[in-house]
Amino acid sequence: MIFNEAQLNIWLAAYLWPMVRISAMLLSAPLFSSRQVPVRLRLFMMLLITLLIAPNLPQLPPADVLSHTGFIIMLQQILIGVMMGFILQMVFGALVFGGQVIAYSMGLGFASMVDPTNGVQVPVVAQFYLILATLLFLIFNGHLLSIELVVDSFVTMPVATDGLSRNGLLELVAWGSRLFAGGLLIALPIVGAMLMVNMGMGVVMRAAPQLNIFSIGFPITMLLGFVLIWVTLPNVFTVFNELLDEAFQHLMQSLRVTR
Repeated sequence: MIFNEAQLNIWLAAYLWPMVRISAMLLSAPLFSSRQVPVRLRLFMMLLITLLIAPNLPQLPPADVLSHTGFIIMLQQILIGVMMGFILQMVFGALVFGGQVIAYSMGLGFASMVDPTNGVQVPVVAQFYLILATLLFLIFNGHLLSIELVVDSFVTMPVATDGLSRNGLLELVAWGSRLFAGGLLIALPIVGAMLMVNMGMGVVMRAAPQLNIFSIGFPITMLLGFVLIWVTLPNVFTVFNELLDEAFQHLMQSLRVTR
């Protein structure tokens, strides 16, 4: 059999451009991008998904993979995949931000550990919330829905030189504010209660200066913080579920995927 350059270019484009979008999503989305997931497993998933969906994709643009147009198309696929992973990462970042605020308010800011997902130091409260968020993400089948969205995006947003518009990028940046809003919703009940406790200790210390309030204030603050974390766990689950639902709704709107 003799293959000419045009045929090789068509076959390469049929698998390379979809693989770029899928790999960008897997490398930026939560759970898939974790350092605990072996690189070989991510590579296998990327190749498997590409091989399964490539034969059924819409007509690809007639452009050379190594040309200027092919480079623009590849950048668009990277941008679409990273956008999907970035929005989902913002949901997990909201829990990390809320956990950090809670840890600092209850005096556990010094107790840090390495986050295996990002490889940075985070307070243990934030790590606790992050582990819960990962378990909830798996329970809600978020990993399967992420793969389904990236597969459906090839139908609603085919491989082409035009992908995300300028308005879509602005909406993506604006959606990043949900990280801080969600983190405050998680931390606000505990931070408010801790503020009242500290104000009460300040009044007691002012009324009775002979009492060594610092020797008993720190254990009381930590104990009350743990109790409040336990009491407010249902609120954390609710906020995370709402943020995750908003993230997937935003992704469907950006990728023009309907359900």
